Amino acid sequence: MRGRCTSPASTTPSRTPPTPSRIRPCPSSLAWTDSRCPDPITSCCSSAGSATPSTAWTRPWVAFLLPSVQDLWSLDNGALGLIGSASPFGYLFGAAIAGILGDRIGRKRVMMYALAFYVVFTLVAAAAPNFPVFLGSRVLAGAGTGAESAIIAPFLSEFVPSKRRGWFVGALAGFFSFGFVAAALIGRFVVPLGADGWRWAQVVTAVPIVMLLWWRRALPESPRYLLERGRHAEAEEVVAELERRVERSTGHPLPPVPHTPEDTSPVPKSTAPPSVWTGLRFLWSRRMARRTAVTWVMWFVITFSYYGFFSWIPTLLVQHGITVTQSFSFSLIIYAAQVPGYFSAAWLSERLDRKHTIALYLTGSALSAYWLSQTSTPVAITVSGAVLSFFLNGTYAGLYAYTPEVFPTWIRATGSGLASAFGRIGSIIAPTVIGLMAAGAGFAGVFGMTTAVLAVGVVVTLAFGLSTANRSLEDIGAPVTAAPRIPATKE
Repeated sequence: MRGRCTSPASTTPSRTPPTPSRIRPCPSSLAWTDSRCPDPITSCCSSAGSATPSTAWTRPWVAFLLPSVQDLWSLDNGALGLIGSASPFGYLFGAAIAGILGDRIGRKRVMMYALAFYVVFTLVAAAAPNFPVFLGSRVLAGAGTGAESAIIAPFLSEFVPSKRRGWFVGALAGFFSFGFVAAALIGRFVVPLGADGWRWAQVVTAVPIVMLLWWRRALPESPRYLLERGRHAEAEEVVAELERRVERSTGHPLPPVPHTPEDTSPVPKSTAPPSVWTGLRFLWSRRMARRTAVTWVMWFVITFSYYGFFSWIPTLLVQHGITVTQSFSFSLIIYAAQVPGYFSAAWLSERLDRKHTIALYLTGSALSAYWLSQTSTPVAITVSGAVLSFFLNGTYAGLYAYTPEVFPTWIRATGSGLASAFGRIGSIIAPTVIGLMAAGAGFAGVFGMTTAVLAVGVVVTLAFGLSTANRSLEDIGAPVTAAPRIPATKE
């Protein structure tokens, strides 16, 4: 044992609580800083990231269910609008709750509970006997989806070396794109199978329940979280096991950990998480307000634009002479453009920094939205829509990597979850705002407004965003780190 999560200077360290910035960082930010993630770390993070397609496809495929449930229960447009808003409404609360719980009971447990919650209520929706049950279960399934998507990035960011964190978190967020493509395929091939095709489509999306069995064995809890809670023996056990797996994978022993003045720091006593109110006050304190505000604006801008675009593009295609069936095929092309968008941005985020990558892709989104506003033929709409899809999703890749980096460990999940939740407000109001804009200003007005919203995001990101590439989480958090130290109750 090399003492990577505890002080190597003494076998009986003092138990006087230091400030959080003096806690000995875990090896993911110190020892594994080569250009490539060790295979065990890659495997660990990939197992967590494997949930992203399942949590992503719930967002678009609901649109493919609307015609079926409309005929089944004779729903009017108002009821259809409620179904369309059900999942985003659930996302909002799921993301906020997951963030708060992630800092209190652990990242891994929240990930597992969120996936189980999503699966259970997706199956309830599949068997729904009436509209109220279907609507309520879609809200609750959306809460599970929002929780899962909000907790995965903080979890992964606490394992991956600083030199690869932007690529790894951004690339795993890119698995959302596969979920969207899968949703389009489910809508195209499963929903039309018969009267109950819409029910079977939901059963298919509940298959990820099998990942819970994998996760229980494959995923460790974040050592950074364990250290913050004063659970040093557990953190040391997780790190020691990862070290053994790295050594087996590489065939070479790990180099000694460089000694720093922090090595002689006293180890903190066990601490309980501060209250939700204390966390909120910290996020909006003078030290943290800028970071918090910038991430909230980023999330709102991209989520408003994203949902406004994707919720209306099938309708716009139909209005321009494409049949409903053809619109699904054109939508598939637009969805497929997400894949290179995510992965190209993940690659660039290590070279241009997260901040500049986000600004670049927001700028591309704004220009693409303007281009879309000037088109009128189905082919031109599809091409410009695919380019817009590329840049919008690339922005998300940068944002998923950036958000957990700017918050200290003790508030990382809460800060990330609340930022994501605030963005969901944009997804809830976007269809209504864009619908009203379309009625008054037409197609060009809709995407002209989207261009303006995206331009605001570019300015805020460049003027106030934080550079995070190639910096450890401890280094990024040092200027603002200050957690209330509260004696823990026995867990």
